[in-house]
Amino acid sequence: MATQATLATSSSIALKLTPVAMFANLRALAWDGDLLYASRGYELLAARGPEFVWRTVGQYRPEWWRNLTCRNRFGFRLVRDGFHALAILPLGNIVAAVPGAIATLRTGESELRISHRLARGTRPLHITATPDGRVFWGEYFDNPERGEVYIYSSLDQGTTWQVAHVFPKGRIRHVHNILYDRWENCLWIFTGDYGAECRILRASLDFKTVDEVAGGNQQTRAVAAVVNEDGLYFASDSDLEQNHIYYLSRRGRVQALGTLPSSSIYACKNGGGIFFSTMVEPSETNPSRKVNLYASRDGAGWRSLAAWKKDRWPLKFFQYGNAFLPDGENSTDFLAASTIAVEGADLQTSIWKVQC
Repeated sequence: MATQATLATSSSIALKLTPVAMFANLRALAWDGDLLYASRGYELLAARGPEFVWRTVGQYRPEWWRNLTCRNRFGFRLVRDGFHALAILPLGNIVAAVPGAIATLRTGESELRISHRLARGTRPLHITATPDGRVFWGEYFDNPERGEVYIYSSLDQGTTWQVAHVFPKGRIRHVHNILYDRWENCLWIFTGDYGAECRILRASLDFKTVDEVAGGNQQTRAVAAVVNEDGLYFASDSDLEQNHIYYLSRRGRVQALGTLPSSSIYACKNGGGIFFSTMVEPSETNPSRKVNLYASRDGAGWRSLAAWKKDRWPLKFFQYGNAFLPDGENSTDFLAASTIAVEGADLQTSIWKVQC
């Protein structure tokens, strides 16, 4: 039987999570205002709170054998099945990262079709869309020889893709995340993994200007980030150093806000606060065997509001313990988190109402 996460109860915590629902074999992917998109296997679903009654939005047809592996949770984890990222475009098209490809669901259709096959790596970590309909994602692959790395864009609602920017050979290992900033109408780009490869960049939508705002160390090795009116909140993703949550001001000043027990690759915000999850990626500096959900109402004080224990299955084959937080713009006071490789809540989505 699925169990609920351990919730913090300290009276000093400004935010409170009230459980709304739990769904087995469901991954929350992205918000579009008050509409939450999620997937079960290769079926794309959507629902609104507070009832969260799911309806089918579309289907993706993977290789035949993935229809078998996705039915078993260990097979699903072993071969990294399902949807991995999602972006909802202003005119209604939906772009998704699936194993080995980018797939697009056109308005009025029911099947996601491959619009780009990945030449390197299995998937980007995130996809972002802009209000004018552009879509962006960056290559995420092992890249031991530090070859060129590409950022792709689509100007036709995810139908075709072009290389929008090239990182020269030796500059970075791969792209971690790209976020749209509606206050400055620009993109924030996060790259890794070591030394000068760790960079936080600000770019114009046409990439005519690309400026490094912070970088050069493990504390700017980041994936998880939230863009706010006053600046950026991001968390480090290092297996070599203690990890932290940071604030990056509009003037480029970086300030540490809190300490994390392990690395973080997912973040989100809603009407009530900002949230980061940590993953179980054991190292000498990050020995934690728990997945944590950290929250702040104003970005200043941070507390863990929920925690899950890593399950006993080897992380090399059956994935790190993690809590996926959906991308997109969430206009509600609901929070969704999808956990994997944790005791009692493997491949489960929990939804809470966030109260101050």
